Amino acid sequence: MASGKAGDPNVAIELLWRDEEPPPPRPGLTLDRIVRAAVAVADAEGLEGLSMRKVGERLGFTSMSLYRHVPSRDQLIDLMRDAVLGQLADAALPAGGWRERLAALAREGWQVRRRHPWLAEVRGTRHVPGPNGVAHYEHLLSAVADTGLAPAEVVAVVGVVGRFVDAEAARLVDAARTERHSGVSDQDWWGAHDALYARLDRYPTLSSLWEAGGFDEPEDAFEFGLRTVLDGVEALVQRRRDEIRHETCRSCGSPMERAPAGRPRTYCSQACRQRAYRQRR
Repeated sequence: MASGKAGDPNVAIELLWRDEEPPPPRPGLTLDRIVRAAVAVADAEGLEGLSMRKVGERLGFTSMSLYRHVPSRDQLIDLMRDAVLGQLADAALPAGGWRERLAALAREGWQVRRRHPWLAEVRGTRHVPGPNGVAHYEHLLSAVADTGLAPAEVVAVVGVVGRFVDAEAARLVDAARTERHSGVSDQDWWGAHDALYARLDRYPTLSSLWEAGGFDEPEDAFEFGLRTVLDGVEALVQRRRDEIRHETCRSCGSPMERAPAGRPRTYCSQACRQRAYRQRR
């Protein structure tokens, strides 16, 4: 049973990080039942349709009964988010190199967001993470940790990939919300604007791409974007590995292969070593 004020951050942490074994299931209202019902409401209506009243009605209880277990709607959303992220936390880290692992984790995150589009609506930096969310974050970090990137770069790469996945999921949310409110699909809406297409021939680049079939079979937006993001990360990884692989001679400035073991090399040749010695004298 929840206790304390709705705005108390410690209450949210205690709800999410329930370290004790849960009591045996029994008839009646439980926190887990509330979270499952709330996820079902949000899956059907988005976060805008989520309310304590609707969750209570789904369970056959009043909204006041729910508040005995979870103090606020915001804390309920944090619990919902961590519950669905459990689908990612339980997955084994994919095999392969860093790129294959990171791509697989991003695709798994994308599939979870397709099943639960409201995840993309949980925005902002002030959401308390739960154990499933942290476990998934750990998987993402471990996929990139052995690339040779600096620690801050590892964190930044995971952040970029995560924001890309969320941005793509947000497109689905926006499209679903618009269709839900208007009752008209995107395809039907654009199909009703023939008068617009008749005016586009004055734009030569757009027209040439249209005539060349550029809009007939568009790239998969998620896969194209993920591939492009990972290409950029791969270029950064390669640059960092090149920097590690090559050292610079202190005498002539030429790049040197890094010594396989022992102390780092200082000079590229005996001649440079002797030149530097003479200069010091």
